[in-house]
Amino acid sequence: MRPYILMLWGAFAFACMGAFTHAAKDYCDWQVIAFARSGVAVLIAGVLAFRDKSPLVFLRPWTIWVRSIAGSMSIMCNFYALSRLPIADALTLTNMFPIWIAVLSWPVLGRFPEREVWLSVLLAMTGVFVMQQPYLASGNLGTLAAVSGSFTSAVALIGLHRLKGIAANAIVFHFSAVSIVILTFVFVVFPASEHSLEQLRMPWPGPGLLLGVGLAATAGQLLLTRAFSGGAPARVSVIGLTQIGFAMVFDVLLWGRAITLHSLIGILMIVGPSIWLMTRRAPEAT
Repeated sequence: MRPYILMLWGAFAFACMGAFTHAAKDYCDWQVIAFARSGVAVLIAGVLAFRDKSPLVFLRPWTIWVRSIAGSMSIMCNFYALSRLPIADALTLTNMFPIWIAVLSWPVLGRFPEREVWLSVLLAMTGVFVMQQPYLASGNLGTLAAVSGSFTSAVALIGLHRLKGIAANAIVFHFSAVSIVILTFVFVVFPASEHSLEQLRMPWPGPGLLLGVGLAATAGQLLLTRAFSGGAPARVSVIGLTQIGFAMVFDVLLWGRAITLHSLIGILMIVGPSIWLMTRRAPEAT
């Protein structure tokens, strides 16, 4: 049961990360939030690796680069989405990765997805439209970013499952360090705004919210990494979806959001196929 309990706590940590991110958007742009997330993570993971004497990895194995680069792309997409959408909506869309994992079994494993997989993709895409129709109509790019983030998360998780022999601290350190490099490049080439430097002197509670983003994200990442390393990926992933429930509670209590019927229907149309795809593959993953 230990991996699944770890994932439950990880889901709560990721929901807290989403809440901190959504609150921090009033003080700075999403690039600054994403950079704070990776900066805190690389410091904590480095200290933990030093304490546990975990050997760090750099060039090999090549799978860790797939995991880190795909994860970095996911960070950018997810934090953009969290700054533009309600927390529950953003986390629902970013957790579509089980569907993409099933689709990616074709190029990765040479196994053409069954008809049921394509039906699940169609149902989930319909759910995205139902749930996100108001944001799509207004031209909000948060929906597109969240769906893109779920795809890159699928690639990252496929790589993560193949890194069982590497300590979780080393994996998180490599991933966070790579994401800092990529985010720095994006920040320089595509500045957040004309007042990007002024955001570094933001008033309280802005800095506290950024610290909360980093701490919650690091805790969630470490818990997720250890859960996937020790438990059946399908079952761990199902438990990870509880972050959507935590996020809905945050939306209602902190932002007074009224959960509409079309939002609930859309969430079920997305989460339902994801759970089905994960559970039907559980025997193979144990």
